[in-house]
Amino acid sequence: MRRFLVLTTAICGFAGAAYAQDQALDLLSWGGAYGKSHVQAYALPFEAETGIKVNVSDADNPATPLKAQVEAGNVTTDVASVEYADAVRLCDEGLLENIDVGILTAGTDGTAATEDFIEGAVTDCFVATDVYSMVMAYDDSKFPDAKPSTPADFFDTAKFPGKRTMRKGAKFNLEYALLADGVPADKVYETLGTPEGVDQAFAKLDTIKNDVIWWEAGAQPPQLLADGEVTMAFAFNGRIFDAATSEKKPFKIVWDGQIYEMEGWVIPKGAPHLDNALKFVAFSTGSEPLARAAEWISYGPPRKSSGKLVGKFQGDDSVDMAPNLPTSEANLKNALASNLDFWVDHDAELNERFNAWLAK
Repeated sequence: MRRFLVLTTAICGFAGAAYAQDQALDLLSWGGAYGKSHVQAYALPFEAETGIKVNVSDADNPATPLKAQVEAGNVTTDVASVEYADAVRLCDEGLLENIDVGILTAGTDGTAATEDFIEGAVTDCFVATDVYSMVMAYDDSKFPDAKPSTPADFFDTAKFPGKRTMRKGAKFNLEYALLADGVPADKVYETLGTPEGVDQAFAKLDTIKNDVIWWEAGAQPPQLLADGEVTMAFAFNGRIFDAATSEKKPFKIVWDGQIYEMEGWVIPKGAPHLDNALKFVAFSTGSEPLARAAEWISYGPPRKSSGKLVGKFQGDDSVDMAPNLPTSEANLKNALASNLDFWVDHDAELNERFNAWLAK
């Protein structure tokens, strides 16, 4: 009898461990204020509703470790947040699971998901969670008189002195350089699609190359501004907003010339908890969770039904979030939509040239 009890206890222990493993989900996010929005708006409510524990880890760009995991046959991530172009590229390479649009919930107003998401927000392997943008931001205390107000001002170190910080890579920077050089937003990708246009963009970047500190993690630009190492930044709008609102930093955003794009969920091929991953994607991209996320960081929800649900900033109920979103009508004046097809086709070659340019 004693041996039977010991054996039974062991079996129950293994069963319990297996059950605990089944009730888990490993989420790869970006950290910082953006990662916090994922935890507060998605992970914690999902845990409360399903009992599935969400383990969150961070990366400077989740697409990079995700690709490495799948190619190595050692996948430890179930769901990851990636940029739109990375999602398309990874999907084309066969590294992602397909996501059936049928799992997505209808909007709170009853609108079918296929009609409720904005154009391009749902693809074979990707479901958008937000619309973010790269914007110019500056430390208001450094410019007591004239204020930077256009992309051209970012490149004018004579009128607006001080170091700048920009993301280390071709994407966003080449477009912004052309905007600063007078190319209209609706002509940027047409121009960048020519050798002469690429030369023009790099020539403009040359004018401030020696004044730029290059960042790789989204948390770096607000920190560089706060430390006084730079006076202006080209950075994710949500990170700047969080520093200005939550930390009361004297940072201002210039929406003129913002470059906006979508970000969202992908599931790597071979995800260890695929069923849980699909449940999480369906839950977190509902109208209400997307609206709640926009209350934690100033990224616009990609569902039409979510917009009217967005309220005050979590942490300061005196701040309305709607005017601080990239998707606000006022903020879309002279905005540029990042061209997915362009970057899928040209990312490798332009980053190769960027790295060579940077090394000179």
